[in-house]
Amino acid sequence: MNSLWMRQIAGVMRLELKRTAFSKRGWWIYCLAAGPVFISLLHWLVESQRHSTSHTVGEDSVIFAGMFLLFFLRGSLFFGAMGIFSNLFRGEMLEKTLHYYFLTPIRRELLVAGKYLAGLTVSLMLFVPSTALTFLLLGRHFGPAWTDYLVHGPGLSQLGSYVLVTALACVGYGAVFLVCGQITRNPMIAAAVVWVWEGLNPFLPSLLKKVSVVFYLKSLCPVEVPVPPPFSIMAVETDPAAAWIAVPGLLAVALILLVYAAVSARQGEISYGE
Repeated sequence: MNSLWMRQIAGVMRLELKRTAFSKRGWWIYCLAAGPVFISLLHWLVESQRHSTSHTVGEDSVIFAGMFLLFFLRGSLFFGAMGIFSNLFRGEMLEKTLHYYFLTPIRRELLVAGKYLAGLTVSLMLFVPSTALTFLLLGRHFGPAWTDYLVHGPGLSQLGSYVLVTALACVGYGAVFLVCGQITRNPMIAAAVVWVWEGLNPFLPSLLKKVSVVFYLKSLCPVEVPVPPPFSIMAVETDPAAAWIAVPGLLAVALILLVYAAVSARQGEISYGE
């Protein structure tokens, strides 16, 4: 990749960062990122007022694992990525400004790359710190016991795993929603389909489980979250994917989707009348 292409991608990134990160319409995405931190902070404050706690540090780690999988990955991060990435192209179609990019002397593949990298930067800036702060605050009411769990126990290792999963989720869901914003008139419908599919993952046959992002993300989580009854009866047990498969697999899927997005952008035509 020559220096001109790098400068063009950087130029697109700068423009998109201003439009995506500092847009007033994106306030709800900031709320989604702050939601888990607020819950963790509230848990810390409530438990700090009690003279004795009814649970252990290990139980708090399981609580975080459940909140991370059910509320964070399938909730705030999922819809936050949808809001960021699906509007990279669809938002400009609605605002009738995409043709300004197409009139500039830049390859459309580079335009896709610049937009994706800008969206990825914003999502990482929002959701990686959210994951770290939520984890660190959740057990803060244990005091020295929590510090010992972090420094001498598995705490920091678990935190690193959750941060990695968060980053990979931004990469994977970002590519999915970038494509959804390109090929669908209403990305909300596509997001609903993806959300239902990801939510059904525990109950799908083993082969179909692997056709999802959340399966590989869940495989990388350090603490397993059991499926509660009566849903546990319907859940299908499947061995998690090894890290050396899950990480390259997610990156490969994201790359394939981005190549498809680049080809679609290269062959696409603007029709504001849709």
